[in-house]
Amino acid sequence: MKAILPKNAFVRFLITAFVSYFLLFIFYQFAIKRFTLYDQRFIGSIINSADWVLHLLGYKTFKMLQDADLQVIGIDGSNGVWVGSNCNALKLFGLFAVFIVCYPGRQLPKLWFVPLGLLCIHLLNITRVVVLATLAYHSPEWLQFNHTYTFTILIYGFIFALWMLWVNQFANKPNKTL
Repeated sequence: MKAILPKNAFVRFLITAFVSYFLLFIFYQFAIKRFTLYDQRFIGSIINSADWVLHLLGYKTFKMLQDADLQVIGIDGSNGVWVGSNCNALKLFGLFAVFIVCYPGRQLPKLWFVPLGLLCIHLLNITRVVVLATLAYHSPEWLQFNHTYTFTILIYGFIFALWMLWVNQFANKPNKTL
């Protein structure tokens, strides 16, 4: 495989990452999403986690986990927020993991950095759902703006920060440091 890839490490990384993400995306779209209930179950776990946090914060909530088109969490007295497959962060998990796995460097630190990064992204996503549910209750007029802009910038910014942390702190460190 290395014989057909360019010698420039950056170009090789870009090609490898693009092809890997493309294959992962195709697998997700045409196998996982189409033939499994993994999306719905994962969304259900996000909703249940957000529900748990909202209860800890003292809110009385409702949730609907009927099917892929009706997965809602909300605070009583609000319309709640719909959590769809684009909101479950699975595509972002793939984007994050592909970058780290394809980036040149030692493999051993990737074994802990990728799962830890995925967990952090997942917890941030649950927090996003909690905040959006509270916005739907307290300030529904701000819900769409924050969903579309604020949290998009925060989530992608966080993933970018994890990438930069990887590149600058872990990717090419000598074996004796880790």
